[in-house]
Amino acid sequence: MTTPLRRFNFDRIPFYLVRKEKSAFKETYGGPEDIVVSEGQYLKPAGSEAKTVLVFMHPTGLLHLLPMPNAIAAAGIPVLCCGSRYPHNDSGLIMEKVILDLGEYVKYAHEKLGFTNVILAGWSGGGSLSMFYQSEAEHPSITATPAGDPCDIVSAGLIPAQGVLQMAAHASRAIILTEWLDASIVDEADPYNRDPGLDLYDPANPNQPPYSAEFLERYSAAQIARSRKIDAWVRDQLETLRRRSPNAPLERSFVVHGTMADPRWLDPKVDPNDRPPGRSFLGDPKVVNMMPAGLARYSSLRSWLSQWSYTESRANGPLCAGQISVPVLVVQNSADDGCTPSHTRRIFEGVRHSDKELYLVRGANHYYMGQPDKANEAVGAVLDWMGRHRFADA
Repeated sequence: MTTPLRRFNFDRIPFYLVRKEKSAFKETYGGPEDIVVSEGQYLKPAGSEAKTVLVFMHPTGLLHLLPMPNAIAAAGIPVLCCGSRYPHNDSGLIMEKVILDLGEYVKYAHEKLGFTNVILAGWSGGGSLSMFYQSEAEHPSITATPAGDPCDIVSAGLIPAQGVLQMAAHASRAIILTEWLDASIVDEADPYNRDPGLDLYDPANPNQPPYSAEFLERYSAAQIARSRKIDAWVRDQLETLRRRSPNAPLERSFVVHGTMADPRWLDPKVDPNDRPPGRSFLGDPKVVNMMPAGLARYSSLRSWLSQWSYTESRANGPLCAGQISVPVLVVQNSADDGCTPSHTRRIFEGVRHSDKELYLVRGANHYYMGQPDKANEAVGAVLDWMGRHRFADA
């Protein structure tokens, strides 16, 4: 039985971080050049004098209305819900620049709000982001994006967090996209030109659930091959543009079709948990596979390499986890229909030090939607972990 949590009223305080940052071209729509604006909300429990704040950030999503940040604030823990410079539009998103945005929030929490401890709360796609940030804050190494554009993380002075949470987190945007890619697409310009032996949604395909180990291995290899084929095309396009105009940073945008064809959604025995079969957290996977709002549907050349490339993206949660030294709590939801157990396992095993814990919330779905009891259980696990690490006292 879940222990009842003490309930707090909390204020929802909007705030904005504005700074200058030189860029070769404007990456977001509207506003003056070389000005970066990030929008956040401070969820401040009434009467709180806590010196620890949880910082939630997703590369492109806004988290301030989701159940978990609000449940944590209602339990008396201050929360910052932080938006990147790319809210609700990741077509041009550069992961290296997102961790610069996150660095501004961490700095704001310490220097303006006076918090002693910052805990990075990596929920869903924010999981690998928080690991990427913390690894670079502890061991800065990056001076350019995967496309070769300047992005000086080394000199940015990122402030390391004092702890990291991973909540319903997947290994990385690049890894999860690759695992969702429709391996049957053989021509990026003609997405209905498909290999029928790899088409999960073709009823005539002799490979049907439950899938054989041989088919799953062949399918995964084809997904990785497709990702790397896009890599090669992106590199070729960048080189062509640079030859055409060596003094101007030309870009090109493109469409990636077929991004929700993961065998997991059709065969619950693949990476099994308690999720409902035939569904993903975005809906019917056959429909999501080609709908306009699908994952990575629209991308720029530079964003593909930084955000979505299986080979090139540096925001790899398990790899980055191996470079961090602070305490880590990983919260897994047993009915997660967006992040399956192998992702949780890879993240947890990626942390090389011993101050790490894994907590399983049985029956919880990805968003805790309609599950306030499960959300409260997860919050209780966070509070317990914070208390044992004395974060709740500081």
